[in-house]
Amino acid sequence: MQTLDIGPIIDEARWSGYQKLLIFATALTIILDGVDNQLLAAAIPSLISEWGVVRADFAFVLASGLIGMMIGGAAAGMIGDRFGRRVALLGSVFIFGILTIAVSFVDGLREMAVLRFLAGLGLGGAMPNGTALASEYVPRRHRTFAVTFTLVCIPLGGALAGVLGAYILPAWGWRMLFRAGGALPVALGTILIWALPESPRYLARQRARWPELARLLRRLGHHVPEEAAFTDPAETTARTSFRQLLVPEFRRDTLALCASFFFCLLAAYSGVNWLPAMLSAAGFGGGFPSEGLLAFNLGGVAGAILAALVVRRLGSRPTMLAMCAGAVIGGIFIAASPLSGKPAAIVLGLLCWTGGWINATQTLMYALAAHVYPASIRATGVGTAVAFGRIGGVLSSYGGSFALGLSSAGSGLFVLLAVMMSLVLVALAVVERHIPATHRSSGRS
Repeated sequence: MQTLDIGPIIDEARWSGYQKLLIFATALTIILDGVDNQLLAAAIPSLISEWGVVRADFAFVLASGLIGMMIGGAAAGMIGDRFGRRVALLGSVFIFGILTIAVSFVDGLREMAVLRFLAGLGLGGAMPNGTALASEYVPRRHRTFAVTFTLVCIPLGGALAGVLGAYILPAWGWRMLFRAGGALPVALGTILIWALPESPRYLARQRARWPELARLLRRLGHHVPEEAAFTDPAETTARTSFRQLLVPEFRRDTLALCASFFFCLLAAYSGVNWLPAMLSAAGFGGGFPSEGLLAFNLGGVAGAILAALVVRRLGSRPTMLAMCAGAVIGGIFIAASPLSGKPAAIVLGLLCWTGGWINATQTLMYALAAHVYPASIRATGVGTAVAFGRIGGVLSSYGGSFALGLSSAGSGLFVLLAVMMSLVLVALAVVERHIPATHRSSGRS
């Protein structure tokens, strides 16, 4: 029986059309994760009107969803490493889809908080396993771009949630919004049960599933003998556990990644949750606060794609440190020079610059985490780092509110963002296993 090393087979091969289709399918799950994550924010004005409550009453509902995502990210990472990324990803998709539909039937904040917590388990679990799948489907030199392409779909999903809200809420109300938002991932998950294969690296560690791996490799264009054994020595470690992340080999990078996710998500969620209030305090009325939030988020899409391309030439260390520095400069400039009185185009440009680098850094950190850990603990490592990030997200509701009150114009919010991104820069500088430059001047794919 011929023994094949799965590492070179995947890492040194060309990037086939079928692999690109798999990345696209994985990206769709993350888009819908972003949709369902943002539906509540879109529905809150309608809920306030219908239930006779105030916006502050939704704070614990929003927090419960983030806590669920924090727990779900860590738990689903371990499930993905032990039972397969495909199982964990599709399970997460069905959980947040079904629970989002269930939200449409509630009549009170308490019930909504419980369901948002449960939906958060799925919303948090999709990202680490989607990241692991995206990184393990493709050759190593395309891994950063594949993961980044997958994860920029989070803000795209948030934008789609806004589009759905604008179209559905006026005509059919918030209940139909949640039903539509939940039905989409359930439908996609049903299709992917048949269409999405398991990670080849995970299959290589499961002797009983080697025939399945052989069929997948043939579909990827590789010649595999009928009787073949597989090994993956470069990606083999001990049994999956949180302790494995803190062995001397990974301790430094694990602690640095957890710190970088914590401070970066605290900055990102502070901006997303409090930017409209800050712009209103600065004297911008009408729909401009929403336009500012859109600029803050969508700048990250362009920034992340650009960064993924630059990483191929320069590696992740100089690229990510430069992005953090860009966010710090933007935050300091806005804090030192109040936005009130500035032309709208300049304000939107500043918000796009600052928010873009924050969100782009956050997105690229998933690719960095996927690179740091070997396949056997990759989902656990990414999930743990994301869980620490979720803690920062929960704290942002308090930190952002405090910073917003430091000045009448709300410039303290951008002081907070600058400080947090300075800490992210330090944490990322500590990471030892940064993604190396992989660009090939020959242009091979």
